[in-house]
Amino acid sequence: MGLSPRLVAKLAEQGITKPTPIQAKAIPQAMNGRDVMGIAQTGTGKTAAFVLPLLNRIHERRKRPAQKACAALILAPTRELASQIADSIRTYADNMRVSVTVVLGGVKPGGQIRALARGTDIVVATPGRLLDHVQTGVLNLDMTETVVLDEADQMLDLGFMPTIRKILARLPERRQTVLLSATMPKQIRSLADDFLNNPAEISVAPQSRPIERIDQSVMHVERHQKRDALVGILRSENVERAIVFTRTKRGADKVCEFLQKAGINSGAIHGNKSQPQRERTLAAFRDRKTKILVATDIAARGIDIDGVSHVVNYELPNVPEAYVHRIGRTARAGNSGVAISLCEHAERGLLRDIERLIGNAVARENASETVRGDVQENTAAPESREEQAPRKPRPPRHENRANGDAGTDKPRRSRPKWRRGKAKNGRGRGPSGDAPRQRLAS
Repeated sequence: MGLSPRLVAKLAEQGITKPTPIQAKAIPQAMNGRDVMGIAQTGTGKTAAFVLPLLNRIHERRKRPAQKACAALILAPTRELASQIADSIRTYADNMRVSVTVVLGGVKPGGQIRALARGTDIVVATPGRLLDHVQTGVLNLDMTETVVLDEADQMLDLGFMPTIRKILARLPERRQTVLLSATMPKQIRSLADDFLNNPAEISVAPQSRPIERIDQSVMHVERHQKRDALVGILRSENVERAIVFTRTKRGADKVCEFLQKAGINSGAIHGNKSQPQRERTLAAFRDRKTKILVATDIAARGIDIDGVSHVVNYELPNVPEAYVHRIGRTARAGNSGVAISLCEHAERGLLRDIERLIGNAVARENASETVRGDVQENTAAPESREEQAPRKPRPPRHENRANGDAGTDKPRRSRPKWRRGKAKNGRGRGPSGDAPRQRLAS
């Protein structure tokens, strides 16, 4: 494919000798300098598809970057994904002299400012903090040759599109732009039409379809049964490492709390956690010190950890595309995985949207196998309307005194307008609500 022998040797050390479909199609186009717009499933090697051509170009150029400038810019929606892209670059370029600077929020900017001032080959950044550095003059994008938008559809969901447009407007017109994602909404295609020049469109799989190695199932439970069902799933012997997804940050903390009370070692990660807290939690999960990771959708595309055997959707996502990225945290690097969703009655509409997106129905699983017995007693179907005890008639709010119901209260009648606000001493307020006039002294 024209890659440097150093890169090929480094890939061989990691046991990578055959490119994935997205890599086989995207790398040659990127090596030729063309703009690329690629759609591929999560976990198919999109990171290497744009990182390897970048490293090859920087290695062949052998030119030191200017101060406050960068040769390539990679934008990612989350801090975790930006950090993992930077780690991949350092791994592939272990035997090359390539400098990488990570720019993200949640940490003090001093170290980033010093690194950018010296000049760097590749900047991996989240959009918000990068725009701050660009507007304050810390980083100049006039000499940037390549820009990569990774997971652009999630940046759309997180509201980064205005920031993305401001950043792209500061880049030189003659540049290479690479846009790779697992889904391609209309807004992202509009962005591609505005900023990509005759791109090579690559799609290696049906859009938004989960990879086939994931065993998907759904468990219909009542809201009050979800905790017991989750504990029953996670206590199964075949759960090696699992990620539990919730919709809200507070929900993630609550799930983590009751799992720990149930004796299951877990950690939570979401947007309200500081960057050092998130890094420590991820490191513990990666090193298998923590078996369960509870996360919001901020981690759906920001976690690339091998060995995740299960993904559990404690709450179904509001956006069906997020389901694809959630379950994509398992079955990575050629392994198989299991994805289980807990669906209460109010979430069935979300389940239908997900099944419509992926093109098939998710298999139903029997909840009684995982929910504890004391909860199973409440799972029986409600009695039919005929079998239920008749309801007592609701007493009327008031009765007519003329019918002999003198003990009941009549509805309170409002006071006439002219009496509203009248004081006990007879000096009430006027119809307009003004205070009574004071008599002038003679």
